[in-house]
Amino acid sequence: MASSVGPVVVREVWISNFEYELNLFRQCLYQFSIISFDTEFPGTIFTTSTPVFKLSPSQRYSLMKKNVDSLKLIQLGLTLSDVHGNLPTLGTESRYVWQFNFCDFDPECDPHDLKSIAFLKKRGIDFVKNRVMGIDSRTFALKMNAYVLGPRSGFTWVTFHGIYDYGYLIKILTGKQLPCTYDGFRMLVHTYFGFLNYDSKAMAKELRLYGGLEKIAKTLNLDRVAGESHQAGSDSLLTMHIFLKLRKQFFPIPLHLFQELRMKLSPLPLPLPLPLPG
Repeated sequence: MASSVGPVVVREVWISNFEYELNLFRQCLYQFSIISFDTEFPGTIFTTSTPVFKLSPSQRYSLMKKNVDSLKLIQLGLTLSDVHGNLPTLGTESRYVWQFNFCDFDPECDPHDLKSIAFLKKRGIDFVKNRVMGIDSRTFALKMNAYVLGPRSGFTWVTFHGIYDYGYLIKILTGKQLPCTYDGFRMLVHTYFGFLNYDSKAMAKELRLYGGLEKIAKTLNLDRVAGESHQAGSDSLLTMHIFLKLRKQFFPIPLHLFQELRMKLSPLPLPLPLPLPG
C-alpha cells in the first residue's frame, strides 16, 4: 500500500466523495506517520508598515489573527508519507495525495485580496465549482476531530512557512475566531496537532537556504511531480519532498541531538521539543 515510485495523482475531494475519500485517508494513517499540509486562502487584507521580520512573535500573531479571522479557507492539501518517502498507493501503480475543496468562500461577497483571487483563478481554482460542489468546513472539522487529530495521535505534521496554515485549520476545527493571545494559540496547536511539528522553510533557513517553496525545491533539485503550484494538494506534496530531503541529507544526526534544534524547526516557537521520527 506504499511506494516511492509510480506517478503521483492528486485526489480531488468534494462533498459528493468526501466520506469515501476520508475513509481512504483514514485507512492510510495506520501506515503513514508524517502528514504535510498546505492551505489556499484569499490572500491577506491586513498589512503593517513595519517589516514583518521586525515584529515580535506576539505582533506577528496578531497580524495573522486579524487576517484569518476575517477570511475563509479555500483549499487544504494533505500528503501522507512514511519516514522513507513512500506515499499511499491504495493498491494501484500510482501514488496519491489529497486536495479538499471548500464551499465557504464566495468571492462575490466575502472579503479577499483581488490580486490573490485573480492569481488563484489562473492557477486553476474554480470558485464557482467550489461554491456548488465544495465541502462545508464544519463537516470537515467534525470528521477530522473524530478520526485524525489529537496530541496523542503520534503523527508528525509538516508545513512550509506554516503559521497561516495552522491558523486556518485551528479556525475551522474550533469553529471560532483564533484566541486573543499567542500563548492561547500555541496551546490549541498542541491540542490538535501534538508536539511533532516541523517547518520545512525553517529547516532550510538553518542551512542558509532562503526563498519560497519553488526556490527551495529548485535549490534541492526537486521537481513538482503532480498538480500545479499554488494548489494545495501539489504544494503539500512539494513541502513533504523538501522536508524529507532536508532530513535525510542535512539532518542525519542522532535523534537525541535534535532536542534543541527542534525548537527552531517549528512553524512557531513551541515548548517541549521532540525529535523527528525514525
